[in-house]
Amino acid sequence: MIPTSRLLLLIALLAVAGRAPAFYTAVAPLWWGVLALIAAMALVDGSMAWRRPAPEAQRHLPASLALGVSATVSLRLRHGGAHTSMVSVYDLHPLAMQVSGLPQTVALPPGQFVEVVYRVRPVERGAMQFAGLQLRVRSPLGLWQRNRYLPLSESIRVYPNFAAVAKYTLLAADNRLSQMGIHKQRKRGEGQNFHQLREFRQGDALRQVDWKASARLRKLISREYQEERGQDIVFLLDCGHRMLARDGALSHFDHSLNAVLLVAYVALRQGDAVGFGSFSGDERWLHPVKGIRRINHLFNTLYDIQPTSQAPDYATAATRLLLRQKKRALVVLITNLRDEDNADLLPAISLLRQKHLVLVASMREQALDVELEKSVTDFDQALRHAATRDYLQQRQQAVDGLKSSGVLCVDVIPQDLSVSLVNHYLDIKVSGKL
Repeated sequence: MIPTSRLLLLIALLAVAGRAPAFYTAVAPLWWGVLALIAAMALVDGSMAWRRPAPEAQRHLPASLALGVSATVSLRLRHGGAHTSMVSVYDLHPLAMQVSGLPQTVALPPGQFVEVVYRVRPVERGAMQFAGLQLRVRSPLGLWQRNRYLPLSESIRVYPNFAAVAKYTLLAADNRLSQMGIHKQRKRGEGQNFHQLREFRQGDALRQVDWKASARLRKLISREYQEERGQDIVFLLDCGHRMLARDGALSHFDHSLNAVLLVAYVALRQGDAVGFGSFSGDERWLHPVKGIRRINHLFNTLYDIQPTSQAPDYATAATRLLLRQKKRALVVLITNLRDEDNADLLPAISLLRQKHLVLVASMREQALDVELEKSVTDFDQALRHAATRDYLQQRQQAVDGLKSSGVLCVDVIPQDLSVSLVNHYLDIKVSGKL
């Protein structure tokens, strides 16, 4: 039982009025009478609040939540008393959610349901738990509130933000991939499967012309090709401490997961098999499998994976991948490069390249670019500017070292990783390198 502000105010006023009997003894009986009345009212009111039955409650949650995306949670309350009851609602939501619209105070008419709606916005991925529902039921005279805990425990999954995948689905249906910055290149080179003959179109290369068919039909006929299907794509994701870095609301690790899911969706639509491996922390492995339904399995497997405080171990990751993946594949290694990494990373990549085609994707902290754009007005800012430029130069040397060794490499800010990887994947498919 918790006293309300109304009861506390009455007690405070009575305490102030208690100075009067010290000077005017005639009013002492009146003061004691008021004290007895307030005490009796508080006792009766508290007794009535204690005997009131606990309200019934139901919680309605979405089937799942997406990281950083707001959603609505509704509570249905009902009580079986004979009179309207005022109730303050406190839902015991997960700490990893930002909440708006709580607490709420509502009037519960007898025997009727009242709906309480509020908004949640997850700031972390994984399995979340709503522990229960905390209610404060006000007494009839409003002097007390009784705490009521309802064990309304429910769990929900918070997935990576799949809005990018949904957007890609809509754009793909309208054949408008360029709106995402994804550009399909004209087919060239080897690694193509013959698809069909068709009339020559403006822009076709001369090597596409089928001269025998053109002579037979007396008009130019082109050969049309399609990319090879059924190739393996394996994502190798760094779960080390560097992926904990944040640019905005999302960590580098969350940006990486979004990129993995988008590229995986594109690859599955292309008819390729998609696999996944993680290292330096939470180690998971999914063998490459075809089929668009694979994307659901990826969501359910990766939604709760988290970066750790471990340092990246590229050599161990490469060795384990070679033991697990026998067929030649495009290995997309996603990490956060530093200038000191080449000594460890290059031998691991050389080991992988004996059998696989390797694409290294690294994320550059956007805060560094922002620091360089700031104007230098004092000595401290000059030091920060010089240190940032020196760091970026050393980092660029690490990237250039990979490229000079013949390694495919992507170095972008986290927000550009998804589209950049899709474009590189499509380029690799067209070039026939895999």
